[in-house]
Amino acid sequence: MQLKKLGSNMTELVTRDGRILFSYETPVAVLDHGDYEYYVTDRFFSKTTTRHINKWLEGVNAVKVSHAKIEGYVV
Repeated sequence: MQLKKLGSNMTELVTRDGRILFSYETPVAVLDHGDYEYYVTDRFFSKTTTRHINKWLEGVNAVKVSHAKIEGYVV
């Protein structure tokens, strides 16, 4: 497991199962290493969090899923 600071209040947690983007302390997007699919929360948090997500995805199309599914990668 590795924690990477990507920017102000933007962090990526790298695990065996994938990569999880945190905006502030909230997981908001995932790259699942099992199916190599990107997932993003369907919940709106703030303009800043939206910018964090867009920067991390860099134009990659992500599947919108429930926030509970995103949180499931952390637990």
